[in-house]
Amino acid sequence: MLNPYLFYQDTCEAAFNHYAKVLGGKIEMMMRASEGPADMAPSPGRENMIMHARMSLPGGSVLMASDAPPEHHQKPQGFAVSVTVADPAEGDRKFNALAEGGTVTMPFSKTFWAKGFGMCVDKFGIPWMVNCPAEGM
Repeated sequence: MLNPYLFYQDTCEAAFNHYAKVLGGKIEMMMRASEGPADMAPSPGRENMIMHARMSLPGGSVLMASDAPPEHHQKPQGFAVSVTVADPAEGDRKFNALAEGGTVTMPFSKTFWAKGFGMCVDKFGIPWMVNCPAEGM
């Protein structure tokens, strides 16, 4: 099983709350840096950052994430989190909610392989693809 692990620049909690609403996920864990072991004490001002978060999604997928320390955060590139849905209306809704406040790189629309497909980078900097496959794909 493959499950994405995403790193945020201090927006993990907001991102996960948004994804739970948009994707119908259930946040199972959200551990703050202050809740870690004493020998892993956070830098001053980072006590409320997320050390580890886990969300279960419909269909059995899991999404995990954390707030990366500033010196370790890199802009996400070279991948996208892919969401597959059966209904084009639901795909359009999820795509628009993920794209809100972000950047649309390919509007959600019918393609030769899908009843609907779109690509965006959300307001948290994470690239997404929403796909509603055509019959037989």
